[in-house]
Amino acid sequence: MNYSIILYILGWVLNLQGVFMLPPCLVGLIYKEYHDALVYVIISVCCTVVGILLRRMKSKNSTFYAREGFVAVALSWIILSMTGAIPFVLNGDIPSYVDALFEIISGYTTTGSSILTNVEGLSHANLFFRSFSHWIGGMGVLVFILAILPMTGGSTMNLLKAESPGPSVGKLVPKMRQTAFILYTIYFVMTIITIIFLLFGGMPLFESICHAFGAAGTGGFGIKNDSIASYSPYLQTVLTVSMFLFGVNFTFFYYILIRRVKDAFKMEEVRWYVGIYVMAVILLMSNLLYHGYAFGESLLHVTFQVASIMTTTGYATTDFNLWPEFSRGLMVCLMFIGACAGSTGGGIKVSRIMIYLKQVGKELMQQIHPRRVHVLKMDGKEIPHATAHSCNVLLMTYVVVFIASYLLISLDGFDTTTNFTAIAATLNNIGPGLNMVGATGNFSAFSNFSKFVLMFDMLAGRLEIIPMVLLFYPSTWKK
Repeated sequence: MNYSIILYILGWVLNLQGVFMLPPCLVGLIYKEYHDALVYVIISVCCTVVGILLRRMKSKNSTFYAREGFVAVALSWIILSMTGAIPFVLNGDIPSYVDALFEIISGYTTTGSSILTNVEGLSHANLFFRSFSHWIGGMGVLVFILAILPMTGGSTMNLLKAESPGPSVGKLVPKMRQTAFILYTIYFVMTIITIIFLLFGGMPLFESICHAFGAAGTGGFGIKNDSIASYSPYLQTVLTVSMFLFGVNFTFFYYILIRRVKDAFKMEEVRWYVGIYVMAVILLMSNLLYHGYAFGESLLHVTFQVASIMTTTGYATTDFNLWPEFSRGLMVCLMFIGACAGSTGGGIKVSRIMIYLKQVGKELMQQIHPRRVHVLKMDGKEIPHATAHSCNVLLMTYVVVFIASYLLISLDGFDTTTNFTAIAATLNNIGPGLNMVGATGNFSAFSNFSKFVLMFDMLAGRLEIIPMVLLFYPSTWKK
């Protein structure tokens, strides 16, 4: 284990955290929240100093392997969360450090689950930082580091693989640093476009920025107690389109930019993603209309909520906890599917669902035609055995973590639906669940022990489980 390079990376992460503290400081000054601004400045300075000290510990051997990559990514997100929780405590908006840690982990992992009962009671600086944490975590802080920090050889791929969602990660261009830069450029431009469209709809600049951050990172922290419900149909539609687009594999947008349009629309995962979205909207609309809901209002809510849940954003225009049982069940299913690999969305990912279904089809055909050679393909290319194997391992690990988490938080004595959807919401980085943790509820009633379980689930879900699990695997730390 190359501990020095891990500490070096953590130093860069802390330095970036120092930079991340400056925008909310500026917001505090603009709104004359001077105490809040001072808190952010102090934390920024502390993170910068400690980060510089850690960076000085770098050894001559700057190469790291998969093990160092997983550990560095997992520890980076933990360090970001531990330092990011401090402003909420010192500013007094969230006095409990455990609650503050839950809130900021939910922010960085783009989950959107909250312990707050009155969001509008927070200062502008803290509201901004909550939403900004979504934007930071959406693409990944290590991806940002790769865009600005030259590392040794191909070892940078180990960082990207550990942090980027999806069954496989590849380069868009030969150099890893250029790939990271392209990804962040697309991410930044799409965020700006979202802000502009929100401004056209009459949303104030501060609110436009916060909601654009939430949509871009597919996070879902609202700045109002009713989330998005009080905004106009135009603004809700803008956010629907924005959430949906940020759930698409960013390789699709890269192909569009370099005018490889045919290659973009040949992406099987994107076609499945669109198909699942359309089918879910049709099924939900049919169910709601059957139960007497109005067509126009239902269409607005359904298109929004399917985009919000499927992309794991978590914004809400209505309390879907009150929908008919079939609709509630379908929404829970969408929580598990999630968005595309290579997007900012969470969940199992559409590409993995495709691989699992193709494997089932292959096994069925194998039973009928034992001597025929069956090859799994995606986008016309053979799916490597290693990719299919890693998907199966992740699914098994996912199931074990889900069951263990469910049993642990059940000690609090809440109902089955609340517990089940609380795990689904956090492990899939969704935000809201059903019953007590529904769109109009929150996670404040859980004990501190359960909150730590849910915090682990949020981090595990964002990092595709394996990096977090490896922290507790003894062999990880052996030389």
